[in-house]
Amino acid sequence: MTDTPMAKLRHDPNGIAQAARLLRDGRLVAFPTETVYGLGADATNDRAVAEIYAAKGRPSFNPLIVHVADGEAATRLCHFNADADRLSGAFWPGALTLVLPLRADAGISKLVTAGLDTLAVRVPDHPVAHDFLRAFKGPIAAPSANPSGRVSPTTAAHVEAGLGNRIAGLVDGGACPVGLESTIVACVEQPALLRAGGIPTEALEACLGQPLLIAEDPATPTAPGQLASHYAPHGAVRLNATSVEVGETLLGFGRVDVPLNLSPTGDLTEAAANLFKHLHALDAMGVTKIAVSPIPDHGLGQAINDRLRRAAAPRP
Repeated sequence: MTDTPMAKLRHDPNGIAQAARLLRDGRLVAFPTETVYGLGADATNDRAVAEIYAAKGRPSFNPLIVHVADGEAATRLCHFNADADRLSGAFWPGALTLVLPLRADAGISKLVTAGLDTLAVRVPDHPVAHDFLRAFKGPIAAPSANPSGRVSPTTAAHVEAGLGNRIAGLVDGGACPVGLESTIVACVEQPALLRAGGIPTEALEACLGQPLLIAEDPATPTAPGQLASHYAPHGAVRLNATSVEVGETLLGFGRVDVPLNLSPTGDLTEAAANLFKHLHALDAMGVTKIAVSPIPDHGLGQAINDRLRRAAAPRP
C-alpha cells in the first residue's frame, strides 16, 4: 500500500508531467491504452518493477510487456528479424505485442523478463499512452492494472476499485476502445501465437503470408496472459450455455434478451469492447454463477473465448 493517497490525474500537460515524475521517482502509475489500462513502472528500475508484482500479487515467473513510444525505441531494446519488421510495420502502433530477443545492452530489469532472454514489447495506439511515453522518455513496463488473475480494467473506475490503495497515480483517459489485451506473437524463430488478443490471428497470418505456430505452456509462461486461470470474475463461469440453470446469471451474445449482452447484434468487435466491462458489472452485482452464451471462435471471437476459458478454469 502507498503512504499517500492515489493521485487522480487528467490527460493534460500538467497531469502527464506529474505522471512522468512519479514514474521517474520509482512509483507506479496506471494509464489507459487502446486495449486495457496498464500499471506502469520504469522498466529499467528493479525496485519499481518489483512494486508491480507486489501491487498486483502477480507471480514473479510471469513476464511483463514493455511499452515504448515508437518502433525505433523498440529496436534499441530488441533484435528484429524480417517477420518482426513486417508485423511491426503493419500493426504498430496498435494492439500487437512482439516477443523478441533482448539486446545485451538494453538495460531492462531482469524482473521484467522473468529471467528470460526475450522481451515482450509493443507501441500502444492511444493518445494518453503516447503522451505519457513521450513525457517519460523511456520504456514503461505495464501489465494490466488489476489484481493478478482478476478481470482486466477498461475504465479508470475499474483500476481504482482494484488497486486504488496500492499505486501512486492514475491517469484517466476514459474507456479503452478495444477492451481486450494485445495479441502476442513471438518472432524468435518461426512466428508463434502466444496469446490471442485485439488483432485477429487471420490478419497477422495474412500479413506474414504463413500460418502462426501455436506455442503455449501455462506452467512456464513466456509472455503475459498464458496462465491457465486468469481474467477471472468472482463468480464461477460456465461457457457455451444455451440455457440458464438455477442460480445463474446469463452473459449473453447475439439474439438473447438479457440485461448484460456482449453484443445483441452478434458484433465481435462490440463484444470484445464489452467483455471486461460486463464481467466487472457481474462482480458489482454479486453474481456467484455466470453462464455465457456461445461465442463464434473466429476473428476477435478467438481472443474473447481465450479470456473466457481462462476465466472459467479452476482457480489456484
